[in-house]
Amino acid sequence: MSQSIRTKPVLILLQSVVAVRRLQAWLGLASGTASSTVRAALGLVAVGLCVSLVAACAVFRSYHLELGQTLDLVSAGKIDAAIGTHESHAGDRDEKDLLYFLEKGELLRLAGRYSESQQAWLEADRRVAVWEEQARLHPEMLLRDAGSLLVNDKTRAYPGQDFEKVMLTTRIALNHLALGEWDEARVAIKRTHEREALIAALRAKQVRRSEQAAGESGYTRDFRELNGYPVETIDSPEINALRNSYQNAFSHYLAGFLYEALGETSLASAGYRQAIELQPGVALLEDGLAGLDARQAQRRKVVADSTVRTDLLVVVETGLAPARRSVNINLPIVKDEEVFFAPISFPVLESQAGPAGAREIVVGEMLQAEGADITSVDLMSRRALKDEMPWIVLRAVTRATVKVALQKAASEEEDSRTARAATKIGSIVTEQADERAWRSLPAEIAVARVRVEPGIHDIGVDVGGMQHRYRVNLDGPFAVMSVRQIGATAYMSISPASSSDATLQRANTHGDGQSRHRLEEDVL
Repeated sequence: MSQSIRTKPVLILLQSVVAVRRLQAWLGLASGTASSTVRAALGLVAVGLCVSLVAACAVFRSYHLELGQTLDLVSAGKIDAAIGTHESHAGDRDEKDLLYFLEKGELLRLAGRYSESQQAWLEADRRVAVWEEQARLHPEMLLRDAGSLLVNDKTRAYPGQDFEKVMLTTRIALNHLALGEWDEARVAIKRTHEREALIAALRAKQVRRSEQAAGESGYTRDFRELNGYPVETIDSPEINALRNSYQNAFSHYLAGFLYEALGETSLASAGYRQAIELQPGVALLEDGLAGLDARQAQRRKVVADSTVRTDLLVVVETGLAPARRSVNINLPIVKDEEVFFAPISFPVLESQAGPAGAREIVVGEMLQAEGADITSVDLMSRRALKDEMPWIVLRAVTRATVKVALQKAASEEEDSRTARAATKIGSIVTEQADERAWRSLPAEIAVARVRVEPGIHDIGVDVGGMQHRYRVNLDGPFAVMSVRQIGATAYMSISPASSSDATLQRANTHGDGQSRHRLEEDVL
């Protein structure tokens, strides 16, 4: 989609006229008769700030740089070294956070260690489930986080972006398919639907609360008023065309394919239909719905035919999710002939370069299929940041107000030169935007679908001019093959066919249920 952001420091003067006026008004109040009370209160805040910094040194870590080292190894095909690097960055921390398990699950999946990947992702899913339960009972929790109002947004426990939570259950389903666990994949897909519904309800409440908070505080909620911010990176026709930041056509098309494989035609129809609504005008998605009844009827006719064709879904994933990078400014404010600094930070997104061009699938020398791009995690990330910006702006301005007040309080104390300097420096160095994101997710997802005779096939996957060939043995009615290209390296998985018991009971089709994993790969 977009190129990496190249923003000159001089352009990142993220000033808001409303914010400056609010800061100046607040300082005027603080210098009045209540100044001693204010200073006392701010002293307590400063103590809390120091305690927070000591207890949470992770606020100074650069997730952008740390994970960049891991993903460089992944791009070079050194997946075991990447897993080791990821573990070393986690260190000896007793409590691993959500993001640790999200990234670990993806790395283990690339390594073909699906059971271990599931363990990591199920732990991540457990943590998301805790968040869901708390959000159901206390939706106001979405608006409260004192640490982020005093230090920076990194002090918050990482809750996960909405689209990451949806992608988590979708990728758990892909792991189940790689293990031949079709019924378990169905459970994960069902959780995807439930999660989407909960997120929709929570975000509707959050929007109402944010509008109320903005009205009460007088702060602008429109990030377009931030002078110099690269607005085009999160506000474009492609981004605005998304229904929201978390629903995607791939998850629902995969649901349709899975339900079809298990003989649940009505649910398959709903999955395909939802995919079409999210990504209209894609022939492959429309064919999934239009041809559903015909495919099911044909399978029933050949129930006794041991040579039933395999319906193969090929998923081609490319690139990496965009990285978040903190852009910081220190807005000077002159008060009583002294300069104070209002430190403000905002995240910007940088796309991670990936192969462009058609995704072509070739089976043998005869059958060809063109992959259809149906989901862009890159765009979803940008839409998520756009939707989050009103809250980011509100927290950033609030922090700037508190930190300037701390500086002013320190300057009013006698013999406070050291404290004054320390307060100014501390205010600046602690201000960082939250760079955390599930970076190992693919940037783009395309799918292709072919029906082939059972047996051994050479399947070629052409991604942006880079060709990969795999030899696989297909011998069941349904199979899912996933190819993930990161840099010049491709990682592949293929599901065993759906079990013969499930097929006979639900779809009246036939297969011996044991399509095997890759036999051979040649990178041409």
